[in-house]
Amino acid sequence: MEVDQRDREKWRALGTEISLQLHRDIAEAPVGERMRELLAEQVGLIKSIPIEAGERVHKLTLQGLEDSTRAKAFVEEIQRSGEVAESRAMLIARTEVARTASVLTQVRAEAAGSTSYVWETSRDGTVRPGHRAMQGVVCRWDDPPAVEESDGTHHEHPGTIWNCRCWARPIVELDTNHVR
Repeated sequence: MEVDQRDREKWRALGTEISLQLHRDIAEAPVGERMRELLAEQVGLIKSIPIEAGERVHKLTLQGLEDSTRAKAFVEEIQRSGEVAESRAMLIARTEVARTASVLTQVRAEAAGSTSYVWETSRDGTVRPGHRAMQGVVCRWDDPPAVEESDGTHHEHPGTIWNCRCWARPIVELDTNHVR
C-alpha cells in the first residue's frame, strides 16, 4: 500500500508539472502564439452562438487543455452564451475540445519540424465514411485534405470538425547522423 501511495503521489506531481509546462508553452512560447492564431481562424465555424461566445469557448478549451477539463464542464458556459439547447452545447463543447487538442498537436509537430501526418480514426462503426476513407492517408499540415461529408466537401485536419474523434499522427523525420 505504501508503494502504491508513493506511485500515485509521483504521478500526480508529474501531471501537475506537465500541466504547468503546457500552460507556459501556450502562454509564452511561439507554439502558443501559433495555436491562438489557428484557433482564432476557427471561431467563425461555431455558427449557433455569437462570435464573442465562440472566443470565450476557445479560451475555456485552452484552459481545459492545460488542466485536463472534460468537454462536459463547458456545457453550462456555452448555454449561458444564448439560446442553446444542452445537446447542442455538448456538441459544441466536444467539438471545440477536440479541435483545440488537434491544433495543439499540429503546432507542436510543426515546431518539431513535421510537415505531414497520418490520418487516424477511432476505427469503430461510428466513423464517418469520408473519415474512414482517410484512415492511414498521409497529409500535409499546410494543405488540409478535402474530405467528403454528407453535406459536401470540407478541407479539414482530423479532429477539427463537429463530433470528430479522428487524430493526426505526426511524422517527424529524425536526423540519424547525430544518433549513436
